[in-house]
Amino acid sequence: MNLQNLIFSFLICATIIAQDQGSNRIFKTLDDDNSKYTNVGNIGITITNFGTYGHGFTLWPEQPSCEYPIGSGIEHIFDGGLWIGGFIRGNSVPFVTTGAVDAASVSSKGGGFEYTNTLGSKATERSNLIESKFYSPFAISHQDLMMLYSDTSKTYLNGELIENHEPLGLVIRQENYSWNYPFADYFVIFNYYIKNASNKNIDSVYIGMWTDAVVRNTNITSPRTGTSFFNKGGNGYNDSLKIAYEFDATGDVGFTDSYIGAQYLGASIKEKEVNFVCWQFRNADDPNFFMPTDDIERYKKMNGYFGGSNKYGAGINPSILKPPSNRSMLITAGPFTTIAPGDSINITFAIVCAKKYGSDLPSLDTEEQKTNLYANAGWAIRAYNGEDRNGNGILDPGEDTDGDGKITRYILPSPPRSPKLLVVPENQKATLYWDKRAEKSIDPISGKKDFEGYRLYRTNAGFDLTESQNILESIIKLAEFDSLGNDVGFNTGFALIELNTPVQFDGDTTKYYYKYEIDNLLNGWQYIFSVTAFDKGDIENGITSLESGILPSSQRVIPGTPPTSEEDVEIGVYPNPYYGEAYWDGSSERLRKIYFFNLPEQCEITIYTLSGDVIKKLQHDQTSNGSDLRWFETYGDGTQKFTGGEHAWDLVTDYDQAIASGLYLFTVKDAKTGNVKTGKFLIIK
Repeated sequence: MNLQNLIFSFLICATIIAQDQGSNRIFKTLDDDNSKYTNVGNIGITITNFGTYGHGFTLWPEQPSCEYPIGSGIEHIFDGGLWIGGFIRGNSVPFVTTGAVDAASVSSKGGGFEYTNTLGSKATERSNLIESKFYSPFAISHQDLMMLYSDTSKTYLNGELIENHEPLGLVIRQENYSWNYPFADYFVIFNYYIKNASNKNIDSVYIGMWTDAVVRNTNITSPRTGTSFFNKGGNGYNDSLKIAYEFDATGDVGFTDSYIGAQYLGASIKEKEVNFVCWQFRNADDPNFFMPTDDIERYKKMNGYFGGSNKYGAGINPSILKPPSNRSMLITAGPFTTIAPGDSINITFAIVCAKKYGSDLPSLDTEEQKTNLYANAGWAIRAYNGEDRNGNGILDPGEDTDGDGKITRYILPSPPRSPKLLVVPENQKATLYWDKRAEKSIDPISGKKDFEGYRLYRTNAGFDLTESQNILESIIKLAEFDSLGNDVGFNTGFALIELNTPVQFDGDTTKYYYKYEIDNLLNGWQYIFSVTAFDKGDIENGITSLESGILPSSQRVIPGTPPTSEEDVEIGVYPNPYYGEAYWDGSSERLRKIYFFNLPEQCEITIYTLSGDVIKKLQHDQTSNGSDLRWFETYGDGTQKFTGGEHAWDLVTDYDQAIASGLYLFTVKDAKTGNVKTGKFLIIK
């Protein structure tokens, strides 16, 4: 059937690769959109408009599959998808529509990629952040992703048959929600509206999320390494929180230390049970952990049966899921008695990530280690419950805060808005400026302006060279300023940072009211700075002081010399001499760098051997941000700012060769004045 959606002419070949690196490569060609991924919080997860999430590392490393923390390189999902199973009234066997299944089974035995969309359809985005280019007053979260698809077609748009697919006759509207709050930036809500578009009832319906999780640090181990990349996961399930999870049991232990969970949150119709099953990739022999290959087997798995009459905790000992292996996990809710023609069901899940807690061995899965996972899952539940604070499914007295007579979900206590921050890098220092927008924030729960103060954060030099590159773990508090005359914070006031009159900068309409200078920084090193706002808390509702996110206002800068055309200022190089594997170098030849400093705004740098051969020409502009260097591609994010008077070089010639040890000469020609300055530097490898 035809679905309505916005036009996006974008023909791709969505390639899901087998986990043994390629013996069964699957191609699905139609108008699909897999370009969207969450990026406002601390999880980067690709979400498509054909019922899947993750991308099987086909878009790695340009786009996250399920990266947590953002920027760390630690991925948590190969791929996953929505599963819906049930009986079309009058049929004695069930049908199961799957968004994704074990990759290697798709080409040989069918299943997966059974949802389709209309020609030119795409995933759309909106945000309730006023400063976002996707701002909409109808947005639920800081980043909503929305898409529409169905299981009603037996062919793709190009006429290719969808193998072994028997449509249930469903149309699905999917919405995903994510936030940048520090207490809610580790989960993504998956909210499904499933409508029966057929003329027959669909009975005994189970709905679930199938996830092929893989928790590995791709900075340590590439997903291109084959089967060994995928067979390191341990699994488990918590019945009270209804969350299935996976962790790294033996792979990059010490560089991952995190959990990925798939959690059931609730539905518009009360489920009779929530089930968890897990199976071994490509296994056809184990009586409990076999991979289901047809709809009957899949529906039995959705009922919670590992094999025979065995369920988790009843015939299946949870401990056997802890040793490392290559498993996928499925969490389902149901059976929902029937979905009549034209009727719908709304069902909600979440993907939840967490760092392990405590000092137990990283390869283990102790209750203490799951402390953060359980706390984060609790916040996902709280987000889903919204006005229904006690989660009993009804509006109790005092819960209907918007007065509309129904449960409004996804209402979270809100910290003040993130300040608008501008960081100006200078010579061995940086200056932070920010505005007052946070001070006008109103909490949606208490209805009060409850702004209290600001916290300033920074990283130390060299944080970016750690294997995990976890910004939130690397950043440290620099200072804190808060309101006077109450029992919250330090009562410092704002006199030390508030400007007498606000300042503005060219091309920027923001008025900046606060200023803070940081001295004694190292030129040429990358730093991240952030300013957050925090509130007084809400004693009446039992909510402690909340703080806006560190990442939304963070900025990367590289201190250095400002641009200059003064004739008496000497141009130089550092480090000079350069010794192989300088402190800021990465692990490969392409991740080296030196800096030219005291450069004009625009100039040409020419580098010579002692015999006069030209080996490199660099075009410098004060607006350059190092994006032409592999170092900044690896350790930056494209937003890093320089002072304008320095230029980095990776010691690779115009002939794509690494230079050898020796003495080199250089000239710098000022593009505006024509003046030429000279210098030399020594390379010792």
